[in-house]
Amino acid sequence: MRFNLENVKTPWLSSYGEVPFHLEYSDKSMSGAVLETIAKDPDFTALSFMGRSISYRELGQEIDRTARAFYALGVRPGNRVLVCLPNVPQAIYCLYGLNRIGAVATMVHPLSAVAEIAFYLKEAQCDIAVTLDQFYAKFLEVRQLNPFGKLIITRVSQELRFPLSLGQKLLTERKFPKVVEQGGVQLWKNFIEQGKTVTSDAIFPQKDPLTEAVVLFSGGTTGVTKGIMLSDLNFNALARQTEAMCYYPVRHGKMLAAMPVFHGFGLGVCIHTIMVCGATAILVPRFNVKSYANLIRKTQPNFIAGVPTLFEAITRNRYLDGADLSCLRGVFSGGDSLTIELKKKFDQFLADHKATIRVREGYGTTECVTASCLTPYNKEKEGSIGLPYPDTYYKICRPGTIEEVPYGEEGEICLTGPSVMLGYINHEEENAQTLRRHEDGHVWLHTGDLGLMDQEGFIFFRQRIKRMIVTNGYNVYPSQLENILEGHPAVQRSCVIGVPDPYKMQRVKAFIVLKDGVEDTPEVRESIEQHCRKNIAKYAMPAEWEYRDSLPTTLVGKVAYTKLQ
Repeated sequence: MRFNLENVKTPWLSSYGEVPFHLEYSDKSMSGAVLETIAKDPDFTALSFMGRSISYRELGQEIDRTARAFYALGVRPGNRVLVCLPNVPQAIYCLYGLNRIGAVATMVHPLSAVAEIAFYLKEAQCDIAVTLDQFYAKFLEVRQLNPFGKLIITRVSQELRFPLSLGQKLLTERKFPKVVEQGGVQLWKNFIEQGKTVTSDAIFPQKDPLTEAVVLFSGGTTGVTKGIMLSDLNFNALARQTEAMCYYPVRHGKMLAAMPVFHGFGLGVCIHTIMVCGATAILVPRFNVKSYANLIRKTQPNFIAGVPTLFEAITRNRYLDGADLSCLRGVFSGGDSLTIELKKKFDQFLADHKATIRVREGYGTTECVTASCLTPYNKEKEGSIGLPYPDTYYKICRPGTIEEVPYGEEGEICLTGPSVMLGYINHEEENAQTLRRHEDGHVWLHTGDLGLMDQEGFIFFRQRIKRMIVTNGYNVYPSQLENILEGHPAVQRSCVIGVPDPYKMQRVKAFIVLKDGVEDTPEVRESIEQHCRKNIAKYAMPAEWEYRDSLPTTLVGKVAYTKLQ
């Protein structure tokens, strides 16, 4: 069955302002939409970085300088440039500066391995890269594997006020190898200086918002890393949709931007939505629980967003003991499944710290930038990821087909709307499988995720189709088992995988991390297994158990079940 907000039969929408069924989207580029905010709110703080406030006026000036510098370097409309930076101001300048001249920011994780970065450069056909001084040596190795034209090196200290800038230079940056400006290597300050020779406004074309603006890398529906081409409209639509679903006003609010800029959630929600709406993004370049908690105390943000492991880490530590979180207007979880137990635990944590809101779980994929579905602010259903964004339609199809299934029946989650990607770079066959035109004439994104829809249109995510375990002919869903395991008072985190079996095809194996202070004893293990026997069907019971101190995670904090496999 198909669903959109206009199908809602019972009102859940806010008295502050109803969520409209349809929205108007900017016909401008991403940078054009931000320039409109700059014109309206020039003196308001756009970015906050390690104690420094950058106004929208200053942001506009930096975007202009960066755009001119890239143009002077030879970047032209349609060219892709690798931006390999954490959450620092220069990443934002590059994103919008490249967009101003019609070029494409290709955002990647700076902690990626040498071979991975070489792959990104080749896949996206980038001849220019921007990174921090601490990754300079790594990029010299990358150039040996995959030679490319220009490498721009920037520093954190360049965006700090004195005396923090001096401390950064003396205590941190002096430890990095000295940057040698030769063979196409250039320091940021000289890169920017070079742009002063570009004076003509003709370098800023009227960009078509339906064309490629950003490339993000993701595993897609097959698990093979691919470059995802996203348009200006994709990001501008996401910004307006997220604002509409927020319930509380976003303008002049503060978002703690800890989710990375090379991730759809971080770039789309924590940066572009905030910039379009005229709020402040508090940039968090490096995450650890203690500094994150201190930032919450110090900056009193109105919005925070993160993956479940972030919220789990907050509840496991005492860094926010006694903190007043009544400042919060929205807490959003995405990027991975939020277990029922963790949601209950974090909701209680919020209530205990004077917050008047609860965590709202969303769902999305990088193929539609990030979120396309969100739990309403005033109506929850246990295990549900909520209702679709305005102008976004969901349907559940029988896997491998375009045939819709009835309410309550599991199938593949499919969606269509203004945030759906342009396609994958150099993967035409998978584009045809993932972006499919249905009988209604619309192109639908086949997510590769299992889920169902109830009669009120609430979506329930199960898991990746490829993660499903088939044992003795039965389908077993790891996320359901993990929910049960984490319902035991001794279990902090779990992961369930299928391992090959000569008779059953696959057997179920559970990895478990116990809570701090819980000893790994035979009695504890027996208690967990007994809990599972009470709540899990016999055919789905884990046949193997492995207790660990921690579980591997991906670069954005998800449990890396493929490594365990």
